Amino acid sequence: MELEAQERAVGPFRADILCKDIGTDRWVLIENQLERTDHVHLGQLLTYASGLEAVTIVWIAARFTEEHRSTLDWLNRITDESFRFFGLEVELWRIGDSPAAPKFNIVSKPNDWSQSVAQAARAIDDAQLSETRIMQRAYWTAFDKVLSAARGPISGGRKPQPQSWMGYSVGRGHFGLNAVMVRPKKQVRAELYISSDKSKAFFHLLAAQKDEIGAPARICARLGRTGGGSRQPNFSLLG
Repeated sequence: MELEAQERAVGPFRADILCKDIGTDRWVLIENQLERTDHVHLGQLLTYASGLEAVTIVWIAARFTEEHRSTLDWLNRITDESFRFFGLEVELWRIGDSPAAPKFNIVSKPNDWSQSVAQAARAIDDAQLSETRIMQRAYWTAFDKVLSAARGPISGGRKPQPQSWMGYSVGRGHFGLNAVMVRPKKQVRAELYISSDKSKAFFHLLAAQKDEIGAPARICARLGRTGGGSRQPNFSLLG
């Protein structure tokens, strides 16, 4: 996307951020509301939609009321593909002494959006892959073999994907383990992903038990070069 304007006049209101999707030449309008949603901002969104004719509207707020979430769902049902409405709740997360970072939770989206994303992901396999994606898929293929041979609590058996990360089950709902390729450092990073409305509580419980949990073993991967110049994953298990 390309930023077109900030505080752009649309009818009697001013849109916070106006962008243009360079792939589809569609308008993308982002409205920020750092408090609970209200009828005033909902009215502004409808004015923007009518003024721009074909648009994707992203409404970001600290909290969505059930009425406003259901209204966005209703708008996505009754409008055609020229209009798409997203509702996002924003939180600020901080880990240790790191700077606070925003976390966005989707509370409303177009009915076919998830399907479109899945279709786009499948198209990667069908299209001609770049050298980087070919390397990524080869990397995860070798990584999967290491996990399977280790016979540890995290098992392999996942279909390698041409992307920078892979997700693995830990046998508990709302928790997952991601392996993320960090190419500049020639490493693989392990991430525990928590997807729940109680994520903050779970995080603090884990933080309180960090001494008992101890430092987890991790698998680091170093990209070396074979004699022919092709990239080949080289794994080592570190305590």
